[in-house]
Amino acid sequence: MDAKTFLGMDPVGDTLHWRMRVEPQLTTPGNFLFGGCGLGAALVALEEASGRPTVWATGQYLSYAPTDSVVDWDVTLAVVGGHVTQGRAVGRVEGKEILTVNAALGRDELDVSGIWVEPPKVAQPEECAPRFIPEMFRNTILDKIEVRTAEGRMFDEMRWPAGNPNSALWARVPGHLSPSAATLAIFGDYVSGGVSHPLGRRAMGRSLDNTLRVVQLKPTEWVLCDIQIHALIGGYAQGIAFLWSQDGELLATASQSMAVRLWPDETDLGQ
Repeated sequence: MDAKTFLGMDPVGDTLHWRMRVEPQLTTPGNFLFGGCGLGAALVALEEASGRPTVWATGQYLSYAPTDSVVDWDVTLAVVGGHVTQGRAVGRVEGKEILTVNAALGRDELDVSGIWVEPPKVAQPEECAPRFIPEMFRNTILDKIEVRTAEGRMFDEMRWPAGNPNSALWARVPGHLSPSAATLAIFGDYVSGGVSHPLGRRAMGRSLDNTLRVVQLKPTEWVLCDIQIHALIGGYAQGIAFLWSQDGELLATASQSMAVRLWPDETDLGQ
């Protein structure tokens, strides 16, 4: 299974127009399209339309696409250069714009290269505990993606004092083994879940934006999301994730801003 199939993306007439249904497996516990799935869907459309791989993409979330709604995507290739295509994809539900994605796509060759960051030292996914999923999160994207906690606290352990702003998790979509920009966009949206760690309290982060910068695509079953929350001021937080292959290759970085709310009743989570 590839990302196009997982996301249910279908071309409408040509590669500049696409359609997807917001199935429960693509949604948040709030019953609307998971931000990473929206960005991933746009990248499927942009890569197919341009014939080039993603270098960079950023999505601005304007509204929500509810469960079972249909998202229509329109792609514009604004500039097609010798090495880079600059384009955008706009997602609409019943004519209302809900997500705008701008992207650069292309590939070039240079005889020098390097990676100057290192992955955190954590256990392999088979040695990490499966992430606790409250009953209220069932039949959502959080139930579809397999996640194991590599560093940090489980969701049901957020009653501890304020902790480390860094956390890490292993993630995979069973049966979907080859990373793509769209897959990495989905995993990158786990940044918003990291905001609970430095607070020591259960919190919800709703993405305002989501930016993916692709380094390279390497075969890997699991992706390590190394999450770092930078700040939370005035109800808005910022953070970044380094996305690593299982053998320590840097695949991409993902960053976002998010509106943060505490859970209204931290003791009632269907445990």
